[in-house]
Amino acid sequence: MNVRAAAAKVVYQVVDQGQSLSNALPAAQQTIRDRDHALLQEICYGVLRWLPRLESITNQLMDKPLKGKQRVFHHLILVGLYQLGYMRIPAHAAVAETVNATKNLKKPQLRGLLNAVLRNYQRQQEALDAQAQSHDAGRYGHPGWLLKLLKESYPQQFEAIVDANNTKAPMWLRVNRRHHTRDEYRELLNQAGIETDIHPEAQDALRLLAPCDVSKLPGFADGWVSVQDAAAQLSVEYLAPQAGELILDCCAAPGGKTAHIMERQPDTQVVAIDCDEQRLARVHENLQRLNLKAQVLCADARYPQQWWQGEQFDRILLDAPCSATGVIRRHPDIKWLRRADDIDALALLQTEIVDAMWQQLKPGGTLVYATCSITPQENCNQVKAFLTRTADAELIGSDIEQPGRQILPGEHDMDGFYYAVIRKAQ
Repeated sequence: MNVRAAAAKVVYQVVDQGQSLSNALPAAQQTIRDRDHALLQEICYGVLRWLPRLESITNQLMDKPLKGKQRVFHHLILVGLYQLGYMRIPAHAAVAETVNATKNLKKPQLRGLLNAVLRNYQRQQEALDAQAQSHDAGRYGHPGWLLKLLKESYPQQFEAIVDANNTKAPMWLRVNRRHHTRDEYRELLNQAGIETDIHPEAQDALRLLAPCDVSKLPGFADGWVSVQDAAAQLSVEYLAPQAGELILDCCAAPGGKTAHIMERQPDTQVVAIDCDEQRLARVHENLQRLNLKAQVLCADARYPQQWWQGEQFDRILLDAPCSATGVIRRHPDIKWLRRADDIDALALLQTEIVDAMWQQLKPGGTLVYATCSITPQENCNQVKAFLTRTADAELIGSDIEQPGRQILPGEHDMDGFYYAVIRKAQ
């Protein structure tokens, strides 16, 4: 399939049909040549990053919007505009390939329309771009409800957060210390011509200065290393697993944190649960590649009596279901799939889960509450409310007025993440 046609279909599936980019993009990659996978990803990510800006330009160039069965061609126009405005593809090639996509999409009669719109953009680009950035959604590339939330929660930092959300995410590695220390593996990468930086806190983390295919990483197939953002790797630093402990990784898929616990402390018994059977397949795949063994259960964390009759856990890592507003740079579709009222619904779900999990924690045990969100409702407010209603809960390492640690997107080049460490009284 023509790459631009595939991109238009992906954007249509995400924006109009509410599908996840994580599902739509891999399916589309199966329809094109392997060498075009990176190009397809770049176009899809870019269009979704700058969707309001591209929509605004399209509206200025079109007398009336394309609807119904022609809707995918609206998104094909966005694909063409993104190439012309943001990519280094020669303009004539971008226009020609985008116009040719009408044949793949079985409407060659729309070639003239596509060509006219893209040529008009080229002629008026400066003025059209300025107009598209004259309103907040176009300027920042975020929906209004999310901009409002960020401005209210982070009045000093919201522009930096938005900028971080609109940049390409770096590639972080987690070195498996069962095979090498971080410094040893870093030297192997140096020998392979792959340059890296270290992280000041995440002890197993290396950031690639230039992302590469995992097949080029020494020993990837043998489990020497995994891809995982440094912010997510901090979970094991806060959890601090000890030899001989029974540990629960709650909401564990795709299994990176489960594996990291056992890489850091092999002499532990780890139980990993998630309520999504399909996502649990990724946990099994990761554990198999890393040659690790955990007890993996498809289970709803709100109802532990249905899936756990064993003893209470020494430590629980609760990576709670959340809005994922901290990982927008990796998943730009989040901006268009989430709605303002999702936040309160997720906060209620988190409350149910943390209360249920607390009953499964031993006296003297540690619970690490984590999200990849940056909304106070899901993070510090959630923990404050839990501490208020839970007499035997003690906050560790942070202040009760501002409990936990909020990592904002871009801090030390990390994703946005939240952690709070809570100990159960003896």
